[in-house]
Order: sequence, then C-alpha cells, then structure tokens
Amino acid sequence: MPEQAVYTHGHHASVVNSHARRTAQNSAAFLLPHIKPHYRILDVGCGPGSITIDLAQLVPQGSVVGVDAVEDVLSQARDLARARGAEGNVTFQKHDANELPFADGEFDVVFCHQVLHHVHKPVAILKEMARVARKGGIVAAREVDYGAVAWYPELPGIDRWEEVHMRVFKANEAQPRAGRRVTAWAREAGFAAADIAFTWDCWNYQGDEAVAWSKSWADRTLYSSYATTSLAKGIATQADLDDISDTWRKWGETEGAFIVIPNGEILCRVR
Repeated sequence: MPEQAVYTHGHHASVVNSHARRTAQNSAAFLLPHIKPHYRILDVGCGPGSITIDLAQLVPQGSVVGVDAVEDVLSQARDLARARGAEGNVTFQKHDANELPFADGEFDVVFCHQVLHHVHKPVAILKEMARVARKGGIVAAREVDYGAVAWYPELPGIDRWEEVHMRVFKANEAQPRAGRRVTAWAREAGFAAADIAFTWDCWNYQGDEAVAWSKSWADRTLYSSYATTSLAKGIATQADLDDISDTWRKWGETEGAFIVIPNGEILCRVR
C-alpha cells in the first residue's frame, strides 16, 4: 500500500537547505566501514541527495540509487549531482518506500536516514528494504530521538518548540522517539537479534553549526509544515509560532549555544 503518512517537516526551502548540509560523514559514519568500492547501494528517502552523492563517491566501481516520493526534492538532488560531477554512478528516482520497484536481492546495501520516524508503518518499510537487499547484505537506518535532545541556553521558547514539535508528530501519526525503537522495529521486521548491531550517535551543533540550526528553525517555525500543521490542528497560535521563531534567533546569537540531537542507528545483516 502506498505511504499515507504526512511528512512532518515538509519541503520548504528552510527544511531542504538544512537537510542538504548532511553528509555521509556526519550522518552515516556507522555505515561507511562496511561499504566496498564495487557495491550497489539504495538510499531510501534520499531528499536533496547530499548523503547519496557522498556514498556514490565511495563506490567508484559500483553505483547508488536515491529514491524519494517527492519530485521537487529529487530535482535538487540531480542538480547537486551535476554540480559535484557525480552523475556517473548515481541516479535519483521517484518511488514509494513501501513498494520499491526493484528485484529481490538487487542491492548490497539498503540505507535510510531519518525516514522511519515519519511513516505510519516503519516495520513494513524495513521489510521492503530487506527484500531488495542481497543475502549477506546490509539494511541500515539512522533515526532521530527527539525525546532525548539537549540544548543550552534553556530558553522557555525552546521548551515550547519541543512541546509543539512532539504534538505535530503525534497529529501526523509519526514517532519522534524513533531512535530508541529502531532495534525493536528491526526485530519485528524479521531480523535476528544476532544480526542487528545498534549504535547511538549525536549531532552536536556548536558555533557556526548552532547558528545555522537556529536560523533554519526560526524560518521552519513560521513557514514549514511544522507551522501549517500546528495552526491547522490547533496545536499552536500564530503568536506562539512568532515567539518560538524569535527565541530560536536569540538562542543562536547567544555565546556558547549548543544543541545535541541523538540518533539510534542499526546495521542489519540479511540472511
């Protein structure tokens, strides 16, 4: 069945530009030691393609396919591939993660980053990822856990941001605490406990990265799907959102500001 979930963050420029700053090194380091130069990799929910293209550069004798459900963001991914001269072994295709149009066992590695916490049936997607991975291959996922985020300074408006964020996820039937659940989801998807390696890693934004995060969320609070869902569902008022946005800007201007965002990671061996 096609995906019925609403993407909580949406695809406003403030969201996509933030995602485009992700790299294989800062968002998929747990996977990199397992990649070989000849591997064929599938990146599910690839977004603007920055991680996907990094992965393609690691498999010069192989190839990478990035899939996403939104054509606009795939166009940006193709533009980025052209800009980085990486078109030779990476392609971007529009597909639903629940119904991947690939043969059983077609890929050596099937990877998703920040996908499962947005969907209604994460276990079903993990099963589909396993289907298109070869025997002995890898299914890998990295998912945020918003229930364990830490930040400084602890401004009241950021507390309100977190409260609204959690309620928006709930309204969309998504799971903001996915990081702590990925191993359980993998077990439900049929992976044996001995075939699952779980790790816990964090984005740690300080200095310029904290400033970029604050500017992104100052805009996302007002213009992304976070805003439209908050207003439509009665979770927040426009005055609330204005205050949260202003707080993020002030937070980013504070000396020593940081935010630590944890992620649960799984490497699953396909049998």
